[in-house]
Amino acid sequence: MKPAAGDRPDPRTESGRTRYRVLLGVSGGIAAYKACDVLRRLTENGHDVRVIPTESALKFVGAATWAALSGQPATADVFDDVHEVPHVALGQTADLVLVVPATADLMARAATGRADDLLTSTLLTARCPVMYAPAMHTEMWENPATTANVATLRSRGAVVLEPAAGRLTGADSGKGRLPEPGAIAAAALDVLQRGTGQPDLSGRHVVVSAGGTREPIDPVRFIGNRSSGRQGYALAQAAVTRGARVTLLSANVVLDDVAGAEIVRVGTAAELREATLKMSADADAVVAAAAVADFRPRAVSDAKIKKTAGTDDAPVIELERTDDILAELTRRRSRPEQIIVGFAAETGDAGGAVLDYGRAKLESKGCDLLVVNEVGLDRGFESDQNQAFILGRDGTSTEVPFGPKSALAHVVLDHIAARLKP
Repeated sequence: MKPAAGDRPDPRTESGRTRYRVLLGVSGGIAAYKACDVLRRLTENGHDVRVIPTESALKFVGAATWAALSGQPATADVFDDVHEVPHVALGQTADLVLVVPATADLMARAATGRADDLLTSTLLTARCPVMYAPAMHTEMWENPATTANVATLRSRGAVVLEPAAGRLTGADSGKGRLPEPGAIAAAALDVLQRGTGQPDLSGRHVVVSAGGTREPIDPVRFIGNRSSGRQGYALAQAAVTRGARVTLLSANVVLDDVAGAEIVRVGTAAELREATLKMSADADAVVAAAAVADFRPRAVSDAKIKKTAGTDDAPVIELERTDDILAELTRRRSRPEQIIVGFAAETGDAGGAVLDYGRAKLESKGCDLLVVNEVGLDRGFESDQNQAFILGRDGTSTEVPFGPKSALAHVVLDHIAARLKP
């Protein structure tokens, strides 16, 4: 009989800091060496990680390496320490099972319920979220058998990240490359902090815009804003770990890619408009978190504008309005049930408070939800923290207290998930 969820050991240490128990499965692919970096990132975040390699994985990275990096034994054999019943006990007490890399063979065995080594046995007994980071050649990833196995795993609640596209083994290139270790670790930490891997957005397509547009003045200068893209990237990360197919429209962002998301890079408001309208055609939800320039120079100089020596003259730059992407998106939404979310970074002034401006913008834009946040020195732009009100077209208002942008991202997605039709 399996222990009740409440009987599992408390992952919190005496200091009150959450120390999660992670099982890092490693299957037999050339990308196994990258799992060492994922392991390092998780342990440096203070978590307890035990590595469970397959026999094939040990041909790429030896057990001594895993034991040294994790501080725990690493074995593929169910008969090692058999008195502790590791093939059952490990999965029962873990907070997350993360497989890096997940080969086509490993996912096939997991999908069919095989239990012929310690890793697959653990996957069968795991009562916690399970995440796979696939890596294989393009032909193997696109094979109908792999496609079916991935769909099976996702239907059972597992998070299967989309592999990246790029250089594979040898001279081959294509989709199937393991996502970057930092991005995999970020996805794992997002699941751990949320406390569940329930993929309530499985089968959904979510488009997220992030960052700030730049409108060129000349080849050197531009009109821009202080948006770092952190909130949009947190939204994309959260949507991936909740099972969605995610398209991330990234405007001038210098952040690690989100594992499992399709990245579309844009620069100007016009480029963002074009990409948003194109990518949202089949989207179930569009989250417009990017900070779009309201104005751009009417004319762009082909050469750098020079200062004139001996004079205080300054150039006069005539501006014109950019397109209102959010308002156009709501007017042209591809179908009535599509959920559209806007963001409004506001400051109060003599004309009204932040929420006053937010409610007026919700009415004028026509979106379903508007996330209103007051920007300042310690929140909003260029910060890892945020607080906001989520205003609904149905009259609802939800206050999200000051905290990590990842927390706000999940509250936004909770609202989206609740509004999506089956």
